[in-house]
Amino acid sequence: MRGTTALPGTPCTTPKEGQPPVHRLEVRLPDDVPFAVGTFDGIGPMSRADFPHRHTFYEIVHVTHGTGTHVVDLARWELRPPHIGVILPGQVHHWENARDLDGSVVLFTPEFLLDHPGDEELLRRIGERPWLRLDPAAHTRTARLIAELTEEYGHGDSGFATVLRSLLHVLLVRTARLGGPGEAAAPTGRHAAVTDAFVRLVTRTGTDGGAGGVGLRSVRECAERLGVSPGYLTEAVRAALGRTPGSLLREARTHEAQRLLARTDLSVRQVAARTGFDDPAYFCRFFRRETGMTPGHFRKHHGEHHENPHDKHHDCSAPSIEDAPGDT
Repeated sequence: MRGTTALPGTPCTTPKEGQPPVHRLEVRLPDDVPFAVGTFDGIGPMSRADFPHRHTFYEIVHVTHGTGTHVVDLARWELRPPHIGVILPGQVHHWENARDLDGSVVLFTPEFLLDHPGDEELLRRIGERPWLRLDPAAHTRTARLIAELTEEYGHGDSGFATVLRSLLHVLLVRTARLGGPGEAAAPTGRHAAVTDAFVRLVTRTGTDGGAGGVGLRSVRECAERLGVSPGYLTEAVRAALGRTPGSLLREARTHEAQRLLARTDLSVRQVAARTGFDDPAYFCRFFRRETGMTPGHFRKHHGEHHENPHDKHHDCSAPSIEDAPGDT
């Protein structure tokens, strides 16, 4: 768990220039479980942070009262409680104009999911629709489960970590059900294991200050990292998700580029480098093909920062568009 947890008061990892800060999960004791639950007040002021930042851990928020907006990556969610929301490691989020915010926060690292490894797949699926409004019955069930988590965590009796993992598993399963009963069951077997490892690899977005999985340039590189052939990786991902690994890799790189353009002051050249492109012009063609606009135009309409003066050298105005890395 090195790098994912820290004792209270430990300074946050210093991000690279232009990157949002990266926060680790503070634990009460050196050998304590990498988990915490409590109210917004109990967790502390960082639970209401109004500046963009990333985590190395998962965060579940159950909002019962308040007004304002919760911003996750490029999506803005107006508060109309009750809500349940999930922030995945590496995502950029913050609270905007939040007033009278109340509810509960559940924090845990990927390592905490030891007893239920399938929970990472559940979290990934929930993360595709990360902000849900709860009907009265779902709100009551969610509040009851989080109250049990809070009580178990507070007492710390023998075997409490196992109980916490079990209660968290129930919370995740029930939250995943909120998307409707028509969702396909999660795949199983070796194809599923390879697919899950691939998804985790390409969506690892540099919580250590680097490029993460999005820095990988091709499906072949991903396959080598996972110890399988490109052909087998393609077969596994298609069988499990109905998509090609190339499309998922392009999506992950595009999403990370959008995050950096909207939430940092990095130049287009720097964003290109962080997402695995040596040539900024090549990155511009890739980005325009995937999003329909240049990086500069995207930043102008979606970013929170002033235009970077270095961007004028990479305005992506050339009409040529060619295939980019990650297609095969």
